[in-house]
Amino acid sequence: MNKIYNPIKADWKDVLKRPTQTVADIEDTVNNIFSEVKQEGDSAIFRYTEKFDAVQLENILVSEAEISEAKALVSKELKEAISLAKSNIEVFHKAQITDKVEVETTTGVRCWQEKRPIQKVGLYIPGGTAPLFSTILMLAVPASIAGCKEIVLCSPPNTEGKLDPAILYTASLCGVTKIVKVGGIQAIAGMTFGTESVPQVYKIFGPGNQYVTVAKQIATKHGVAIDMPAGPSELLVVADDSANAAFVASDLLSQAEHGVDSQVILVSTSKNMIEAVEDEVALQLEDLPRKEIAKQAIANSKLIYVEDDQTAIDLINEYGPEHYIVCVSNEDFYVENTLNAGSVFIGNYTPESAGDYASGTNHTLPTNGYAKQYSGVNLDSFMKNMTFQKISAEGIQNIGNAIELMAEAEGLQAHKNAVTLRLNSLK
Repeated sequence: MNKIYNPIKADWKDVLKRPTQTVADIEDTVNNIFSEVKQEGDSAIFRYTEKFDAVQLENILVSEAEISEAKALVSKELKEAISLAKSNIEVFHKAQITDKVEVETTTGVRCWQEKRPIQKVGLYIPGGTAPLFSTILMLAVPASIAGCKEIVLCSPPNTEGKLDPAILYTASLCGVTKIVKVGGIQAIAGMTFGTESVPQVYKIFGPGNQYVTVAKQIATKHGVAIDMPAGPSELLVVADDSANAAFVASDLLSQAEHGVDSQVILVSTSKNMIEAVEDEVALQLEDLPRKEIAKQAIANSKLIYVEDDQTAIDLINEYGPEHYIVCVSNEDFYVENTLNAGSVFIGNYTPESAGDYASGTNHTLPTNGYAKQYSGVNLDSFMKNMTFQKISAEGIQNIGNAIELMAEAEGLQAHKNAVTLRLNSLK
């Protein structure tokens, strides 16, 4: 692990650099696949599924028979765990429902704001070595609460042309309306343009590798919204001598096992804690089934020592972590002064894994420093705020002259006329 002691502020950008490719590195690949999917539809998707997922498919839509088979393959214990998580996620996201905002700004001028669901949403669920059925809970549950009419799920098939049973079971449980066996760039392209099998959607949600992340960004150029730039997973832990080194190491490894391009960072005001965590990581790593993946991610990790809390919080806000664990005696200082983070986990008994699965908060979060300007997925992510207004005769008389003056000052005579005609009709 890379140990860095008291880095000067001028070096922070390099110290905190993510192990990710830039959009330019893979944009050409994404654009080529987008172009082919747009022109050829399903045939291009079948071709790229065979190329990237090593499987030939005749039909990429999941059938009811496949869903029924999957339900039988999921254990009772796992179903109960999924049910518990779903319940907590529902509780947290239903609490985010807000009432209509209504106000009379001036006598006779009534303005209000209401929310409407996005009609068609697409959910991208990573598969491969880690089929993230938990992400379905995080996306489909709030989509259902919001009232989205079409919830389309895309996930890459395995070499047998199937999706993990837990993915199919969870999707069925959470109200997904269509499940498609397609992953990667071609899945994002399919949801962007629509094909014979993949419905076109208005907004795409979900994490993925760097190719999926860039594909989502390219999708925005074609009129499709996305939740946020959400790429390889990352975690920053701030810990002092009040923390448990074994707990901290386990949290770092929990994110390191996501993928070789994941990044984990420990920031500490204690050199002893840094040494203890490094030892624990080496010890716990050997017992992990995904050891080889975690090892490569750990190679991108940083153990950073700083001398005081203020320097630590400044460094953390500069990084803007996706996941952020606070295990310090002065936790109030860190919580109150954290400005940039996707989701915050406080105290020795709050592992990041809780947010990934069952505490109720959403685990679809901004990465790569985007926590500085993006929020994680929440109920409002699946809704639009629409404003309404109704003006009475008295109301237009109260604000009409101001509108006329402002429109004339901007040189927009038709705008002025639209008001003048109404005012003259009331004389």
